[in-house]
Amino acid sequence: MILDRFSRRRLLAFATLGHAGLLGGAFVFQLAGYAPCAMCLWQRWPHAAAIVLGVAALAGVAPRVTAALAGLAALITAGLGFFHAGVEQDWWEGPSSCTGGGEGLGAFSGADLLSTEIADSVVLCDDIVWQLGLTMAGWNGVLSLGLAVIWAVAASRPSTGRVTP
Repeated sequence: MILDRFSRRRLLAFATLGHAGLLGGAFVFQLAGYAPCAMCLWQRWPHAAAIVLGVAALAGVAPRVTAALAGLAALITAGLGFFHAGVEQDWWEGPSSCTGGGEGLGAFSGADLLSTEIADSVVLCDDIVWQLGLTMAGWNGVLSLGLAVIWAVAASRPSTGRVTP
């Protein structure tokens, strides 16, 4: 496996930077005008946790345990991403609070619903706003799953040196 060539420290750094890149990318899309839905926001929290855990592992705080926990965070955001992608593709129902069923509109007052400004702030979880082969949620799922593999290898890696084939 190609990951066998890298030390635990390099794997930790790569995975941490990977989560920082994905989270940073989400904020760049938001700055570019792609407002996140509720499920998009849910996917960001495990990235933030993985970054914190990765920094702790790089600082020497129980590297195997923190890498394993960061891997769990990566699996959580991957699962959320795949679930969200399925909602976007109408493969299954999403949360009623953020899908096209309209049940989530009960949180708005009558004045809010009549306002022309609210349309820009309501983003439904089942709307695809950007797609390049996969939707943003789908890409998050795939890339986060890859990061989970890197975290798992880092957690199983000895603290020094490279693994020899």
